[in-house]
Amino acid sequence: MTIDPRPVARRPPYPVPRPPPFIPGEYRNRRPAGNLRAGAVYRGAFVNPINPEALLMKPNRLSGVLALALALAAPAPAVLAQTTPAPADATSANSLEPPVNWWLLDAGTDRVRGISAERAYRELLAGRPPKRQVVVAIIDSGIEIDHPDLKDVIWTNPRETAGNGRDDDGNGYVDDVHGWDFIGGRDGRDVTVDNYESVRLYRACRAQQPLTAECQGYKTSLDKDRAEAAETLELIRQYGQAFQQVTSILQMHLGSGDLTPAKAQAISTMRQDVMQARDLYLQLVGAGITKDVLDQELKSTQNKLQYGLNPEFDPRGIVGDNYADPNERGYGNGEVEGPDADHGTHVAGIVGAVRGNGIGVDGVATGVRIMVLRVVPDGDERDKDVANAIRYAADNGAQVINMSFGKAFSPQKDVVDAAVKYADSKGVLMVHAAGNGAANLDTEGNFPNKYYRTGGGAATNWIEVGASSFGAADSLAASFSNYSATKVDLFAPGVSIQSTIPNGGYTRHEGTSMAAPVVTGVAALVMAHYPELSATQVKEILLQSATRYADQSVVRPGAQQGERIPFGQLSATGGIVNVYEALRLAQQRAGGRN
Repeated sequence: MTIDPRPVARRPPYPVPRPPPFIPGEYRNRRPAGNLRAGAVYRGAFVNPINPEALLMKPNRLSGVLALALALAAPAPAVLAQTTPAPADATSANSLEPPVNWWLLDAGTDRVRGISAERAYRELLAGRPPKRQVVVAIIDSGIEIDHPDLKDVIWTNPRETAGNGRDDDGNGYVDDVHGWDFIGGRDGRDVTVDNYESVRLYRACRAQQPLTAECQGYKTSLDKDRAEAAETLELIRQYGQAFQQVTSILQMHLGSGDLTPAKAQAISTMRQDVMQARDLYLQLVGAGITKDVLDQELKSTQNKLQYGLNPEFDPRGIVGDNYADPNERGYGNGEVEGPDADHGTHVAGIVGAVRGNGIGVDGVATGVRIMVLRVVPDGDERDKDVANAIRYAADNGAQVINMSFGKAFSPQKDVVDAAVKYADSKGVLMVHAAGNGAANLDTEGNFPNKYYRTGGGAATNWIEVGASSFGAADSLAASFSNYSATKVDLFAPGVSIQSTIPNGGYTRHEGTSMAAPVVTGVAALVMAHYPELSATQVKEILLQSATRYADQSVVRPGAQQGERIPFGQLSATGGIVNVYEALRLAQQRAGGRN
């Protein structure tokens, strides 16, 4: 399994109990690597391993992770302590991983802390088709629009004729049939990788000598980030060597066939080296570490050094816009998939993968059409593009905008704020992922957000979403999730979420990037069945109907010593979004009409 990327989803630690937390983080392309949830926490040569992705933010944690990698790679196996059973739980006590659709299940009838979607379709929506189609704009890395589970729900601009080279509807975008690519050029090329915002800020100020205090701060941060990325790169290589060593021992013992978690768990032998390899393999896979994940994390970290953290690299020339003009419109192209649509495709499937078609996965909402707006590269998105995408969505009929991205700096925040105000004034509901830094948003910046920099105030139609998990009650909050009792509105499932990926595939990802589209899907479903409700009313319904866990003691995201706090301190509602209850409340607000 993989985690979702970007600053909002780029640096996650992971929760205990259950297998210790290494989850290679929000690399934009997370490929399949099923997340095994073993029924025991393996303790011994290593204790509480830490997610290397978090090293970019927390270098003091390197020694613990490095110790684990070195212990795994050592030629002589260390002695393992006896395994300690993980707390019993409805989803993990007798299974290796949660049900593939756990996040759609019901806490009462299924004993899984999902959003009660399947129950809602059985008990409330059976025989009730949506009353309208709701357009959901997904601002992301691009979407595979011909995916078998998505092709029937992709939005088509009714006023545009495909391929005629004209702006038929006069909206300033030529051949915008399914949306728009704001980081593509007119010649069809695409920005694939880009800098982080702090690097762009340093590049813009470094010509002035001596450096200002602010610019020196950017340089110091860049130097530190590059050093930590280089350290992380070496760590990932050590993990790769360790994983290869462990799997080689097990494959030699098994003799033939592919090595799987189930086969490894069944191994019982007097050979200590094989049993230790078995335990280490189960821990690694249980924490989401596979060869594919390690290979991708290696590529991601190499990209950070070569592109994201390299001030000499600037791909904006591909786009061909006047970047200095934040109000420019119409640049880009109409090819909306882009070179790496993994993240956006996964988000789209959560919202609206076709339900009941007998393939793949079921999305949250029926009655949706997905507008594709490509803005997010491997690196930080740019404020100008974010603002233009929000305006495009508002002008072209979107009722909901999903934003599963974020960053730590926003130099043109006023431009984004103006776009947010515009969408807010048009009654568009905006849903944003809170981020994967395990940080308190009361003290850490995460952009975009609903708070206006100039003049104060905030957007009304905005929902900020943290990520919840399955399993033991104290791990209700995903350990990577950002949080705030005032700036995060509610939580939604964001761990081990199965959804669509390019080439017609499916896999599990995790991050607040996965939690946000869960909420987006719930909002769209309510709007589809109760079109008379405004965006503001739908937001209120989602927050008021969330399942309350305010008094539940949970491990605080990012806690190094297992510190526990009430779940209610992590968001304004202390709740997890619930489709069933949202639809019931929507019916009441609509005057009792179905």
